[in-house]
Amino acid sequence: MAEHRLELSGVTRTDRYREKDRCAMKIVTAGDVTLDRAWAAVDLARIADATVRLHWTDEPYVWHTNDGVEVFVVLDGAVDMHYRDEAGTHVTRLEPGRIFVAEDGDEHVAHPVGTARILVIEQAGSI
Repeated sequence: MAEHRLELSGVTRTDRYREKDRCAMKIVTAGDVTLDRAWAAVDLARIADATVRLHWTDEPYVWHTNDGVEVFVVLDGAVDMHYRDEAGTHVTRLEPGRIFVAEDGDEHVAHPVGTARILVIEQAGSI
């Protein structure tokens, strides 16, 4: 088994390849990730038509809706998640371990409190 290390935008990725099946494993410490701009992301995996991305940010995103389900998990820091429904606009604080699930068409925007690292699982190609 060969081991390869790659330094990419502040992410150290260790890939172990089995000669027979070329299986790759990644070990990423979310707290060590700092990227070149707010909401930049590291693609961790692609599952069928979904992506698993690790985002780093210190700035709010923009109000948006997704064209599929979005699972949003705060790994490090805190995020005030603003969302709208028929009753109005709401804000809930997401801290490490809290999960926000936006369904297709749910309008929302994330505002980090300082720096945050977020795991997002969503349909590939979604904004």
